[in-house]
Amino acid sequence: MSHSPMNALSRRQWLATAAVIIGAGFQLTAMAQATTVQVWKDPNCGCCHLWIEHLQSSGFKVEVRDVGNAAARKRLGMPEKLGSCHTATVGGYVIEGHVPAADIHRLLKERPVALGLSVPGMPIGSPGMDGPEYKGRKDAFDVWLVQKDGTAKSFQRYPGQGRMA
Repeated sequence: MSHSPMNALSRRQWLATAAVIIGAGFQLTAMAQATTVQVWKDPNCGCCHLWIEHLQSSGFKVEVRDVGNAAARKRLGMPEKLGSCHTATVGGYVIEGHVPAADIHRLLKERPVALGLSVPGMPIGSPGMDGPEYKGRKDAFDVWLVQKDGTAKSFQRYPGQGRMA
């Protein structure tokens, strides 16, 4: 049986392509696992449910724990002054409040050294706080990048706008 240079080259190309495909498969699996968000919230909170729907529509898989979030927030080290109605974890970060999914994706892509992100309070117009009852109102708010020592700096600013109704 003879082996031509063309057959050897084709075999090498095939093996290289197979290795790339297998490697990409492992990366996609790791990325899919990294996008699972665990959320602690009150079982009766409607805005938390809407925020979860926002995350799901942005490609995140969400696991919900309807047990409240105060204990989780404290255990995870998020300062009370940056608190909101739900607390989450994703990719080794803590997410507090109505953080837009785009900012979570950015956090996971950039991987800064930090505790996580927070949108303190419940700003109207933020994801989950943007239902029809607000008649298009969007208040200005910041997404804060929170350090492990509790300090924070603006990660993303949303300027807000008046009523749209």
